[in-house]
Amino acid sequence: MMNKERLIAYAKLIRLDKPIGILLLLWPTLWGLWLAAEGLPDLMILLIFVMGTVLMRSAGCAINDFADRRIDPHVERTKNRPLAAGIVTPKEAVLLAAGLSFCAFLLVLPLNQLTWLLSVGALFLAGTYPFTKRFFAMPQAYLGIAFSFGIPMAFAAQTGELPAIIWLLLVANLCWVIAYDTEYAMVDKMDDLKIDIKTSAITLGRFDITGIMLCHTIFLGIMVYVGWLLQRGVPYYLSLAAVLGLVGYQYALIRERNPANCFKAFLHNNWVGATVFAGIALDFLLTGSF
Repeated sequence: MMNKERLIAYAKLIRLDKPIGILLLLWPTLWGLWLAAEGLPDLMILLIFVMGTVLMRSAGCAINDFADRRIDPHVERTKNRPLAAGIVTPKEAVLLAAGLSFCAFLLVLPLNQLTWLLSVGALFLAGTYPFTKRFFAMPQAYLGIAFSFGIPMAFAAQTGELPAIIWLLLVANLCWVIAYDTEYAMVDKMDDLKIDIKTSAITLGRFDITGIMLCHTIFLGIMVYVGWLLQRGVPYYLSLAAVLGLVGYQYALIRERNPANCFKAFLHNNWVGATVFAGIALDFLLTGSF
């Protein structure tokens, strides 16, 4: 029987003790589900997507640490992760990632064929993202695509179709991911420079903050346009106005490029995702779509 220490090590490997990644992946998926259903989605579909988000983010963390097993020991923030510290073996990490991915695939079996096909793409993106830091100047953009795949999957599961609006939502979320993951990359910038890892924070150089704020602006602009196309009401736009204030606070945090404040700004994006979702859900609630 597996002992308690081993379970704790596995839980830390897949970051169950740090759920921010789950939340940042979940919020846009929930936006997609509510917009696709024009209100409360099918409860079975909702449960499948929530559970699938937890499983896929967990699998992604395991494969990420496998990919970075020779890098993480040299980065202050990651050197004590179970794989980097030698508590968990590379083989265990791969097997855990495979097991979690298989469980996530089993979850989508009750859904339609279009959702199955999209899930294959989501799995490919999640499995390959960790390796892009070796050769791609903006791995955050690749992550943005991976973290946006819940949106087309949500529409596919709920409606069986992929309407044009999903591409606007996907691009909006892509910009948001680049913004917050660049804030995250700013935390490790000095370590990443030493070990020759590519990140958007390094690629953008002295324009890192400008790039972050530009991505936030495009994200908000597209979401306003989406609201206009879908004829959403006041609660939706009020939530975006609130997000504008949240983004302003993030700018105040990152403007000095202090690593601790950059990490705080990254974590703060949970409130951005939650606020957008609250606006969408409340708007449908007040219009009687529930």
